[in-house]
Formats: sequence, C-alpha cells, structure tokens
Amino acid sequence: MDQISVLAASGLRARMESLDLLANNIANASTGGYKGDSEFYTLFTSEAAANGAGDVASTQPMIQRQWTDFSQGLLEPTNNPFDFALSGKGFFVVKGPSGPLYTRNGNFQVATNGTLITSDGYPLLERGGEPLKADPAQPVEVSLDGSVHQKGQSLGQVQLVDFKDPSALVKLGNNYFRNGGDQPPVDTTNTQIHQGKIEASNISASQAAVRLVSVMRQFEMMQKAISISGDMSRKAIEEVARV
Repeated sequence: MDQISVLAASGLRARMESLDLLANNIANASTGGYKGDSEFYTLFTSEAAANGAGDVASTQPMIQRQWTDFSQGLLEPTNNPFDFALSGKGFFVVKGPSGPLYTRNGNFQVATNGTLITSDGYPLLERGGEPLKADPAQPVEVSLDGSVHQKGQSLGQVQLVDFKDPSALVKLGNNYFRNGGDQPPVDTTNTQIHQGKIEASNISASQAAVRLVSVMRQFEMMQKAISISGDMSRKAIEEVARV
C-alpha cells in the first residue's frame, strides 16, 4: 500500500473513534451528571510502513487515549427533595455489585425499606460506609455539607469523595465510575450538596454537533484521498503496460 493510502487509512480509523466518542456525548447531552469524553491525538512512527529501501518511515495519526472532562455542569432545579447536585469537585459513593462506584448523578429515590438508591438500585452511602436510610413518608432535609435530617433527627451525612488523579477512574455505563488505579479516595473539601437540583451534563449539544460535522468532513476527505491514490496507482500500471 502506498504512503498516501497508509496515512489516509490511519486517519480514517482515528476519525471513526472520534465519531464514536462524539455520538456518545451527544446522546448523553441531557443526562444528569454526565461528563463528556474527548480524544488525545499523537503520531505513530512505523518503520514497517516504509515503502522500500531509502524511504523514510511513515508517521501516522492515531488516538493515543481518550480522556474525560470532569468540569462542572450547570445546576438545574427540579424541586424533587431526593435530587442532589454537587457544587465543586467530588463524587457520590454508591454500593455497586462488586464494590463502591462513584457518580455525579444525584437523582435518587427511596426504596420500600427506606434506603436511598440510584435508578439502578444501588444504595447511596453515608460517611460511615453504610446505606443511607430515611422514612419515605416524611420530608427530608439535606444541608450544604451533606448532613441529612428528618423530623429533627440526624440520619447521617452523605459520603463525598474525590481523587487526586481523576484520570485513573474508569468510566462505566449509566454514569458510574470505578477506581481503576491504586490511589485511595479522599474526603472532599469545599464541595456542597444542593437539594432539589440536578447537575446537568457538561456537554454543549451545539458545540458537539459542530465538531461532529467537522470530523465527518475530515472522514470524507480521507476517503477521497484513498480513492485518488487508487486512481493514480491504476493509471501508473496502465502507463507501464502501454510501454
């Protein structure tokens, strides 16, 4: 394969990965607490991609890794007393099937046994590591520091944690993260809980749409480059055969 086709094919693969990320971001633009993904490009130099003796090695664009943008989303009022929005860094801790999971989506509900759970049924944990429980028939008050009160009684304090290096978190489905490294979570500082609000996705649908169009145009240009390269090779073979 000639150099033009090699470079264009590598670019096509990178753009396909970008399209997957953008499509997922756009699909979750209205998902509470969602954190958008982006890509980090690099250049890969391959000696094997050189054409022959005396040719320089081919340098190909590729996505080295993807990264998650943990920037704050807007806080939107819902007037639901079991909706909690975080202002500042940090995550709620919920009890997942295989250990603790972390999320910014504060859309909780009360189970029949009084446990505050996510939409997937994972219990919200308090600072002591136990599920937080409340009487579903009584109003609940949550202060900015996460202290939960009901009928004048303290029910505990919502556990909030943060990580020195959030990039070590592994993104799972339904807005959950798990700790993919060996760094332990630490208690948050200067993080507030706002009751009756939800943190919106930090994705701008309009910006993501513009980016999507740009990547699709790049994809089409590289397809055209491969087509032109194929035509050039065919014409070269025809000219040699004619001689």
